[in-house]
Amino acid sequence: MNVAVPHTPEPALLLIELGLIVVGLATLGRLAHRFGFSTVPLYLVAGLAFGTGGLAPVASSHEFVRVGGEIGVLLLLFMLGLETPADRLAAQMKTTAPAGLADLLLNFIPGFGAALALGWGLPAAALLGGITWVSSSGVAAKVLSEAGRLDAPETPVVLAILVMEDLAMAVFLPVASWAMSDGGASRAPLRLVVTLAVVALALVLAFRSRGAVAKLVSHRSDEVVMFTALGLMLLVAGLAQRFQVSSAVGAFVLGISLSGPVARRAGGLLGPLRDLFAAMFFLFFGLQIDPSTLGPVLLPAAGLCVVTTFTKLATGWYAASRAQLDRTARWRAGAALVARGEFSIALAGLGLAAGARTELGTLAAAYVLLTAIVGPLLARRS
Repeated sequence: MNVAVPHTPEPALLLIELGLIVVGLATLGRLAHRFGFSTVPLYLVAGLAFGTGGLAPVASSHEFVRVGGEIGVLLLLFMLGLETPADRLAAQMKTTAPAGLADLLLNFIPGFGAALALGWGLPAAALLGGITWVSSSGVAAKVLSEAGRLDAPETPVVLAILVMEDLAMAVFLPVASWAMSDGGASRAPLRLVVTLAVVALALVLAFRSRGAVAKLVSHRSDEVVMFTALGLMLLVAGLAQRFQVSSAVGAFVLGISLSGPVARRAGGLLGPLRDLFAAMFFLFFGLQIDPSTLGPVLLPAAGLCVVTTFTKLATGWYAASRAQLDRTARWRAGAALVARGEFSIALAGLGLAAGARTELGTLAAAYVLLTAIVGPLLARRS
């Protein structure tokens, strides 16, 4: 009997590719710091250049970069949670709730209307509305970290909006999946109830843990602290994904439940890992896009990018004004929300798997790429 053996890249080629990738990321980082702008657009364009249909597609290290990218977005959100006291976030979410509703209306309608204008039908229109609605938590976390604005007055406002969007996606994704299957997914209502229960339980545990997670992570050895924090993050994120909740939400909730000196210690130990794997996340995103498919959808994607950049700026302005922040902080809050990312791509993938038009995936890829470039540039200028 013949047994299929999975292809394993040659170790030498894998090491050479990874070495070139890391050195290339370092070079891009030097350029970004030299000219004073975010590294995110450079990483995205590099992925575009060396991905499918690019100049020299990477092959041996593709799977490593994919897994590294998944870990990267988890580390970004986990460490963002470490910087956010649970009580402060809870209070901010209450204040920002009306802005969350405005966020939905301002940013869902452009995508929904565009899909209807293109004749794609209601299910695809709902998906494109979701794609233009939800900001990228990963890009926002990277922008706030790069700019040294984790303690800025507008950061809790941005986090409250992002958390509300991510929690809304925990509901939106199962509903969208059910709608795309014409209601054929008989277990979708049960899955939705389980999702809501898991999200509610996770938030209650995070806000009322009272140092329990910190006691679990704390140890006199830095090595033990780092391994425990990293292992718990991966475990919680995996369980969250298993229950159809965003793994990024799971990592963020764990981060806010970890408080005190041990949180600062874990943040210092995991910082270098976050920088490496976050770069992998943005690089891998660019690797998945074939440049040759972008031409036909570039104009509608650019139009959506322009419209929803202004609507996200308005969202941030309104949310920060409710927190009584000054004009500069309001602009910065809006700019941090402009980029779309992981959820937008997930929604496009859901539509394609359910038989939606292929243009939906291509348009989503072009749109996310444009906003992920424009967002960090605006945030830097603001």
